Amino acid sequence: MACSQRPRERMPLPRNAKMLTTKQSRAGKAGPATENVDPEKEESCHAKRSSSSPQGGPKKRSAFGDITNARKNQVVAGKKESVKVAPPKAQKAHNTLGVAKNNEINLKKLMKKTPPTAPAEPKVDPVPEKPVSVQELKPPEQRQVPAVEDIDREQLGDPYANAEYAKEIFEYMREREEKFMLPDYMEKQTDISGDMRAILVDWMVEVQENFELNHETLYLAVKLVDHYLVEVVSMREKLQLIGSTAILIASKFEERCPPCVDDFLYICDDAYKREELIAMEMSILSTLKFDINIPIPYRFLRRFAKCARATMETLTLARFLCEMTLQEYDYARESPSKLAASCLLLALTMKNLGGWTPTLEYYSGYSAQDLHPLVKRLNFLLTYQPRDKLNAVRSKYSHRVFFEVAKVTPMDMLKLEETLASS
Repeated sequence: MACSQRPRERMPLPRNAKMLTTKQSRAGKAGPATENVDPEKEESCHAKRSSSSPQGGPKKRSAFGDITNARKNQVVAGKKESVKVAPPKAQKAHNTLGVAKNNEINLKKLMKKTPPTAPAEPKVDPVPEKPVSVQELKPPEQRQVPAVEDIDREQLGDPYANAEYAKEIFEYMREREEKFMLPDYMEKQTDISGDMRAILVDWMVEVQENFELNHETLYLAVKLVDHYLVEVVSMREKLQLIGSTAILIASKFEERCPPCVDDFLYICDDAYKREELIAMEMSILSTLKFDINIPIPYRFLRRFAKCARATMETLTLARFLCEMTLQEYDYARESPSKLAASCLLLALTMKNLGGWTPTLEYYSGYSAQDLHPLVKRLNFLLTYQPRDKLNAVRSKYSHRVFFEVAKVTPMDMLKLEETLASS
């Protein structure tokens, strides 16, 4: 009421002001409730509202519009009253124009004194849209972060899991992959071929089973053999000695209770002496400069299976696919992390468990399209089995302990391509 009374005190009204005020007050009673709201109270309520509120503050522009309408009603009422009171037409027009000009002047003064809230109204609407626009401007990898599951959160309380450092550890291993990428070393080996290497790896799988060693020990031993043969040209008579010594070194690196030297001499059927085994151990370590923390696919495979929340049966199928590649020289030069990711993707596809999720893409660093060529090669290897006589891996994973995953029927090549294309 304070705002509505202020303009009436300053406006010079004609003799018919009483009738005009009475009609205006009656019109105010019949009008909407916003006309009787105190602008000062309305402004204070608007100031207390948060600027980020989706509803926004009360719109003061409508209040100004109501005052303007009231002024127009006053002008019309003035015309009607002037017809009754002042008979001369010139006096009626003069009084009407004077009232209209005075009302316009007073209205402008009132708008200047009232805080200009109308220009602030457009700024209220975009406030809820601000977070959306900022999120859209972020890079794609950051926009995927909210959809990525934190796979280490559940093990933060386990001191043996090292969950706080898991992500950094695997990022470090990914960086070391580039250092240990194998060249085609068979070109300079005059007495050793890829078939001889496959026979050696098949024997090393049997040694791992007999000694009940960890799978990490087997994978690391094969890596040690490959990296040693990159630097040293060897004869076929020494190949088994290199393989057994590599298992000995890997056991000391991975196992809690590694087998002793005599155990390896026995497993080699006493083909070598104790001094030869120790001398080969010194030769391998010095050639590799004692840097034997080589990234292996098996570690990445377990990490990615955790990202996919794969069952033990699915993980075992992926382990079987990955272990089959140990005998193949062509797969020795593949990146360990990419090989592990491809084995898991093929296992998930064979089990109809979905494709490559954003969590897997985030933690592995590979998209599904990056893995498709290698997945097709793995399925071809599983389907045609080029080395039927070397069946140590296949017989190992045909046992019930390993869910007999070696007996799983491979996917049809055309069906696999369609599945990969649709995912």
